[in-house]
Amino acid sequence: MSIPRMRLNGLRQNTVGHTAMGLWRHPDSRAHEYRTLRHWVETAQILERGGFDALFIADALGPLEVYQGRVDAALRDGIQTPTDDPLLVIPAMAAATARLGFAVTVSTTYAQPYTLARTMTTLDHLTEGRIGWNVVTSVLESAARNLGLDRQIPHDERYLIADEFMEVAYKLWEGSWEDSAVLRDAAAGVFADPARVHPIEHKGQYFSVPGIALSEPSAQRTPVIFQAGSSPSGSAFAGKHAEGVFLSTYKAEMARDLSRRFRQQAAAQGRDPQSLKIFAIATVVTGATDAAERLAGLQRYTSLEGSLARWSALLHIDLSGLDPDVPLQHAETEGIRGLVDVFTTMDPDRTWTPRALAEFVGVGGGGPLFVGSPGSVADQLEAWMETAEIDGFNLADPIPPTGHREFVDLVVPELRRRGRVWSEYEGSTLREYFRGEGLSRVSDDHPAAAYRR
Repeated sequence: MSIPRMRLNGLRQNTVGHTAMGLWRHPDSRAHEYRTLRHWVETAQILERGGFDALFIADALGPLEVYQGRVDAALRDGIQTPTDDPLLVIPAMAAATARLGFAVTVSTTYAQPYTLARTMTTLDHLTEGRIGWNVVTSVLESAARNLGLDRQIPHDERYLIADEFMEVAYKLWEGSWEDSAVLRDAAAGVFADPARVHPIEHKGQYFSVPGIALSEPSAQRTPVIFQAGSSPSGSAFAGKHAEGVFLSTYKAEMARDLSRRFRQQAAAQGRDPQSLKIFAIATVVTGATDAAERLAGLQRYTSLEGSLARWSALLHIDLSGLDPDVPLQHAETEGIRGLVDVFTTMDPDRTWTPRALAEFVGVGGGGPLFVGSPGSVADQLEAWMETAEIDGFNLADPIPPTGHREFVDLVVPELRRRGRVWSEYEGSTLREYFRGEGLSRVSDDHPAAAYRR
């Protein structure tokens, strides 16, 4: 019986502080170099050397201002503010690598499907088929106000918009240009045959797109679709559309329950539930010396206020207004409802207070923290993956790019020795890493396939 491959993604955001608050101050951190191409190129080359499937780049479209009703704490700790555009660094990383994929976050609430379809096709061209899209609906009230809305669109309606957004995008990617549309016939003077390029004529509740796709088809046509929401609306959306699912929880048994829910949703949509590749956020602390000592060194730089500020925005609950030692209570919010559940109702064995939450997420960002020698970390990753019934991990880096480099240099060789991480990429497109060599297009049971000509 073959050993399942452990699929690995690097997890970053184009900012100073992402999952670990305050650690930009650590002497080994170069997080402040996020503004430079050399930093992103180096990161991509490290991950490709480690056989990672992709670099997953998170994003946020507004400042974090729920905590105390101000952006001050986010600015002091560099928490997702300042942040730069994640799309613009991808071509440089693609040019410096040959196989690493790139999964980038873009919100359906504030983009337009007609222009985003072109952007994603362009990136798929420039990466030669290595692009994925993490579909989000956005949770920040600050983003809504700064992008022309009086207030955030209600949670479930954002998913209705997202569903129609996907329909439009699929029509553009899969149905507008036939495979044989581009002739490049110099003798006849025909680059593309007009009879083989079709307007999509979409008229829906939220979008009207009558025309043709602006870009000729790319290697994958539809980028690999990722999704991270675990609310009822989010998991239903993932079951219909996602090929990769991101989980954010700290306990393997909780991750297992979520994994089963996502696969059940996929089966209900007539899809192969095993076609969903599920990744859990995780942070690894290892080293050539004592890993516990290394962790203690990281913890000295964590910011409790910064963690409270970040999680106030994620949960959409101002944690500064709560008693730090009184247990959190479940509430319906316009934040990330799956995370609200994680820290209020999902774990019967643990009660979370604001202080305990801030201390816990300081280095690991809310996911499991694997600490130890390379062999011990490999054991922990294997055990967690098996219990959680997942396919791999989104590995965060609290002190970029040092954490990723240490993992690749120390843990990946052990995982390769165990047959868990490939030494050579199998395939050349991101979807081939999911489906197998020669399978760069969406599977027949994916909703995008319904729009093929």
